[in-house]
Amino acid sequence: MMAPWIGLVLVAMAVFSKRAEGKRDEVLYCSACMAIADELHYSISQIDPKKTVSVGGFRLNPDGSLTEKTVPLARSETHLSELLDGVCNNMSDYALYEEPDTKEQSYRRFAPRSGDSSNFPDFKNFKFDGPEGSNSLKFACETIVEELEDDIISLFSREEEHVSQKLCSEVSDHCKSSVFKHGEL
Repeated sequence: MMAPWIGLVLVAMAVFSKRAEGKRDEVLYCSACMAIADELHYSISQIDPKKTVSVGGFRLNPDGSLTEKTVPLARSETHLSELLDGVCNNMSDYALYEEPDTKEQSYRRFAPRSGDSSNFPDFKNFKFDGPEGSNSLKFACETIVEELEDDIISLFSREEEHVSQKLCSEVSDHCKSSVFKHGEL
């Protein structure tokens, strides 16, 4: 027979875990979600669109021939899953940015990507808080990927429009405020 206090402890743990989940930093989690979408878009754009991969089972048609389905490699579930495995390692290229006019904050990419010499950000608006900031962003990224991996793969494999907005505002609800809904989504 279970001691009555064990049930009370389990109820208390459930309540506190819901409260902790509800207190997620919106700037941090919204920025992490947006960064995931941005990094995946960039990685997909780097793949030759002519490359394809066979997916699904090989079905035997009534006439005895095999049906083979191919999809672009960049949008295949296998490739997207591989990209998701490493996407959070890129969070060290992001830092807290404060909009000079509105003082609104978000994490943004400050490090240019290889071969990209056109976009050098204005570093005076970034707040570099050492490894703690990028570690927090990386943890938020890993949490989102763990919770929403199937949704992320599904959205990117269908080549949906406005994936960032769908993922970060509609699916995950991490970007709730009007600032994020009307900002850079």
